[in-house]
Amino acid sequence: MTGVRAPGFPERQVRARARHGTAEVFPPADRYGAQLFGAGDDAEPVDPRLLDDLDAARLVPPVFVPQRLEKLIELAREPVHDDVDLATTVGGFRSPLPVYVSAFGSTRIAAGDAGLAASRQAGRLGVPMVIGENLVPVGGYRRAADGAGASILARLRAYAEQCPPDAGGVVVQQSTEDADSEVWNLVYSDPSVRDLVDSGRLGFELKLGQGAKPGLGGMTVVDAADAARLADRFAVRDVLGGGGWLRCASPGTFTEEIVRQQVRFMRNNFPRARVWVKFHPGRDVAHAAATAWRAGADAVTVDGAQGGTGWAPRAFLDQVGLPLGECLRRIGRPEGCLLASGRIWEGGRAVKALALGATAVGLGRAALLAVDTDAESGLVRLVRALALEAQLLISALGRYTVDALTPDDLWWPGTPTTTAAPAAPAGPTVDSRTDRIGGRA
Repeated sequence: MTGVRAPGFPERQVRARARHGTAEVFPPADRYGAQLFGAGDDAEPVDPRLLDDLDAARLVPPVFVPQRLEKLIELAREPVHDDVDLATTVGGFRSPLPVYVSAFGSTRIAAGDAGLAASRQAGRLGVPMVIGENLVPVGGYRRAADGAGASILARLRAYAEQCPPDAGGVVVQQSTEDADSEVWNLVYSDPSVRDLVDSGRLGFELKLGQGAKPGLGGMTVVDAADAARLADRFAVRDVLGGGGWLRCASPGTFTEEIVRQQVRFMRNNFPRARVWVKFHPGRDVAHAAATAWRAGADAVTVDGAQGGTGWAPRAFLDQVGLPLGECLRRIGRPEGCLLASGRIWEGGRAVKALALGATAVGLGRAALLAVDTDAESGLVRLVRALALEAQLLISALGRYTVDALTPDDLWWPGTPTTTAAPAAPAGPTVDSRTDRIGGRA
């Protein structure tokens, strides 16, 4: 471990899963028979100020499960949680799980071994991975500018070397400063990335925002030397004290027409790459998502408030942007592939997002903590634990594919009851006095 911390995030639980994998889905086995378990028995409950409406929602299995009956007939036996098929298509890429690794950006934590470790493990899992913004303007394309850390090309190669040929995909994010460096052109024309292009496993993501700081661009802390080196490409400000400088990227300027034209540009100029668009949790997120889908985007990513791996002002982390659940409810039934990220690390929150229309969920901070815990298999174990929980939950709901989930699988506290019990069907009755059908002795 390198000492990476994530205040306000369930760090201990994520690291436990990165170490022990699916065993952490259940209470400690050595306490069985000696401890009574129930809700709220975690030794480190999440600060209630950090919870959002998606956390408050509850998954509600029905009594009657017609889809389970269909599965029983198909299998000729009673179905169990292992029969839940989690495979899906994520933004045009085949994936064994409804999970992808979110962008980390050019943060110091992700710039070195953590970025490479995440790339290798995401490749092993066969799940899509997003490479974040500003890596090339800050660190160079083929090797890091200062000789340390992992370049974008190194991450692409690390992923491709581990990923099965028929699964996954890498999506390269681009912001204003990346466009100045022609990042997409560099990647698309690079012979060493040709296999990803030829196999249809390369995509580009237009970034309009992020959950940690809606309306702002990427931010990192740099020293005086890097501040001088980056001043011609970024806004660099001496506002932190102690020798640290704040490096600010532009959030970009977008209108409905600009987004439409940008998506069309991406499809025309990079016809063999998938097109993703990422939005921050803005009040008009439903309109923005519809605009991107109708322009031809293969996927729309919504990053809920409180999400993010990078540097952000405290006021934004605590007070700006819609919670992820509210974003998903405003979008409603998606017109295309909808991806959701923001404080996701376990199966419960993931399945709730899927029930609200998301095709897949992204792991950001959780992925970084996992690879920091174990650079070889931490992320693999974390994702496998999430996958097991998802199968258990989806099976309990009487569903057996991810796309079978619906908003009916959720209950929101404070929601008034509007559905009356249906009338009892006509037919034989049971007399409670005799327990005989028809009520006759």
